[in-house]
Amino acid sequence: MPLFGNSFSPKKTPPRKWASLSNLHFLDRSTREVELGLEYGTPSMNLAGQSLKFENGQWVSESGSFTGDRRELQRLRKRNQQLEEENNLLRLKVDILLDMLSETTAESHLMEKELEELKQHSWRRK
Repeated sequence: MPLFGNSFSPKKTPPRKWASLSNLHFLDRSTREVELGLEYGTPSMNLAGQSLKFENGQWVSESGSFTGDRRELQRLRKRNQQLEEENNLLRLKVDILLDMLSETTAESHLMEKELEELKQHSWRRK
């Protein structure tokens, strides 16, 4: 038995009226986008005093120029070029080493085959 009785009985909510009394839902899509503000435009942000916008899958500066130190930018470009050249050289070295390894492996297999043939030939003589 409940201590205070069963006095809690929520009232039923009344049925909802029609979803929208606005006539905007009768408009075509392009008019609705303009009226309801569904045209978002390009995303943009401000980062360290630099205003950027997102266009064609990349973040682009709205001012169109880099506002940082030009010497720092040149130094970074030069370093990037040096690293790309070093990377290309290392790739070439790896290719050469792989060619040398495959050549040595092939020669080793040929020598092993010749050795086996000589062993078999010498056993036949005995």
